[in-house]
Amino acid sequence: MKLPVAPTDERPSATRASLPFGSEFSPSQIDLRRLLEMIDSHEGDQPALQAAILANWFSAHGAGPDAARAAKNRKKLAMNCRLGLRAYGIIDSKAAFTDFGRELHVRRADEKALYDALAKHILLNLHGMALIQCIRDMMVADDDVNLTSLREQLAERGVDYPSGGKHPSMMRLWLEKAGVFVGSRWQVDDIRLRELLGTDPDMYRQLATFTSEQRAFLRALANSGVATPQPANEIVKLAAATYGVKFPEKSLPKMVLNALSAAGYITATKTTEGRGAKPFMVAPTPKLSAELIEPLFDQIKVQTGPKLLELLRKPLADILAELTSEDRHISGLALEALAFKLMRFLDMDYMATRLRASATGGAEVDLVFQSTRLIYSRWQVQCKNTARVSLDDVAKEVGLTAFIKSNVIVIVTTGTVGGEARRYANKIMRDSNLSIVMLDGLDLDRIKVNATQIVDVFNREAQAAMKLKQLDLDQ
Repeated sequence: MKLPVAPTDERPSATRASLPFGSEFSPSQIDLRRLLEMIDSHEGDQPALQAAILANWFSAHGAGPDAARAAKNRKKLAMNCRLGLRAYGIIDSKAAFTDFGRELHVRRADEKALYDALAKHILLNLHGMALIQCIRDMMVADDDVNLTSLREQLAERGVDYPSGGKHPSMMRLWLEKAGVFVGSRWQVDDIRLRELLGTDPDMYRQLATFTSEQRAFLRALANSGVATPQPANEIVKLAAATYGVKFPEKSLPKMVLNALSAAGYITATKTTEGRGAKPFMVAPTPKLSAELIEPLFDQIKVQTGPKLLELLRKPLADILAELTSEDRHISGLALEALAFKLMRFLDMDYMATRLRASATGGAEVDLVFQSTRLIYSRWQVQCKNTARVSLDDVAKEVGLTAFIKSNVIVIVTTGTVGGEARRYANKIMRDSNLSIVMLDGLDLDRIKVNATQIVDVFNREAQAAMKLKQLDLDQ
């Protein structure tokens, strides 16, 4: 039997996060209260602790004719349990209690207090809220929740765990002990979640929609420790120095304060006394707690942007319904969301939405994806909620490839693709290494009936591109 072993370096990269390794550190395998007593008895003695874990829970594992192999496997199981304790922040590398581990040891006689403390630690410090929100998003989007789909969806949000790893399952089992998961395997109890956090569980999702400037301002205000009104420009200085975020000089209310005030985290009052421009006076509301804000933002900062999170949450059925809206803004956003879903069906990795300015020479691209299967490729996707795609529309996308370094252009329209646009795209494909994929309204109608039709559409376009690029090797 191949046993899971924790990675040698359990720290996430600067831009990614990891769920903690927890194999064999599971309530279905060990008794946490007894384990905490063992740590206390053997604190700082790693071999003794590991031997005690083996003797209590893994001594009968793998009994069979190959005694040496069975003994080796039992040692690995005990080691994995110890590594899980370390990954969950209960012990350090020398098998001594961390401050949090000592807190759990103190609470061991009260089972509810023990599991509540561990659950809150998981939610706030081990990316548990990222897991919870990902599961909630998947359920809203009617996606099946399992270890494979969770790994893909968490990766979209900047959170990883190894292929074949049981990290979410171990985390779910511990959270289940505190009542966060109930009934079906991945059903979240929002009432219990609210009790543990002491605030609305939707707070995490709301914080994830804030811009980097709004997040930095909120963190700085929470960490200032001042509950009375203070000048907003002083908080700006603190946030800029602490988090390296540049704030707008003249549009702070519009870009930062209004959104935070509307969300209920701050009060912002404009001062009118005296001459000259006066700064807003800001104060935290009871909703703003540094104890919650800091760890939640630490989870959020490694995730992808709010635009992607919004698209991930949207069910395909809702997208298709909004596509026919008479409100062009709604139907345009739905078209963009549909393009995102279609590219994800093809297992493309999302890069960005609506690139602007220096990245595109001032123009706009709706979505950019990439793929590393066999070779690296970059795809730019333009969504057109118009009656007809013109030659100029295609030419603009071709021009942008120099800035984005794309290999493939995908144009999705609810209307039709004009003849001149088709001919121009064919010439570009014949004379360069670019491929141009066109999806029109008829294609979208077919995909509405059966999403897997996207594969047939792309195969059709690939066949057409191959014929255009065919080399005459007989010369």
